[in-house]
Amino acid sequence: MAERTLIIIKPDGIQRQVAGQIISRLERRGFKLVGAKFLHITVELANELYSVHHGKPFLNGLVKFISSSPSLVMVWEADGIIEIFRKMMGATFGCNAETGTIRGDFSCGKRFNLVHGSDSPESAAREIRFFFKPDELVNYDLTNAHWICGVND
Repeated sequence: MAERTLIIIKPDGIQRQVAGQIISRLERRGFKLVGAKFLHITVELANELYSVHHGKPFLNGLVKFISSSPSLVMVWEADGIIEIFRKMMGATFGCNAETGTIRGDFSCGKRFNLVHGSDSPESAAREIRFFFKPDELVNYDLTNAHWICGVND
C-alpha cells in the first residue's frame, strides 16, 4: 500500500474559498483521496492534534485559529506523499513561501497558512486516527495509476 497522510485545508482556506484549487493541485499531482470530512475542529481536538507543540508560545494562537471555523480534513495516498506534499505546501508562512507552492500562491502573511500536512509516517498515522476510523478510509484503484506512477519496461 502506498503512503498515506493527513491534509487539512484550514479555516482560512475554507473562508477564502480556495479549497477546490488546493484539491485540484493534489489531484493533478496524482494523489488519491481516500477519506474526507468537513468539520469544525474542537479546541480539545486541536490541542491533541498539536500536542507536539505544547509549551511553545504559538500554541494557543494555533489552537484558536484551527478551531475558529470549519476545516476540510482529508486523507490522501501516494508513494512518497508526505515528502512531496511538504514541498507543495511551501514554507510555513506565505510571505516566505516560494511562488508555485500552495502557501506561496495563496498567502502572503505570517498568520494564517491555509493547509496542514503530516510531517512523517508516524505523525500521519497518529493524526489520521484523530479524525478517521479505519472503515472510513476507502481502498480502491485509480484507473490512471499506471500513467501516474508507471515505470518504463
